[in-house]
Amino acid sequence: MSTIKIKQVKSAIKRPADQKATIKALGFRKLNQTIEKEATPQILGMVKKVQHLIHIVE
Repeated sequence: MSTIKIKQVKSAIKRPADQKATIKALGFRKLNQTIEKEATPQILGMVKKVQHLIHIVE
């Protein structure tokens, strides 16, 4: 499978609990942190859920 790089660009403060949990489950700990994940359907679904808080880095 291919990998994707994801960068958190907005804070999860004042967001619903499920969005906070998704950001944490993706592995983000700090703002502007970039992580690399496998592009599985589960990860892509998590990315779609919090797409307003993150950017996909090419």
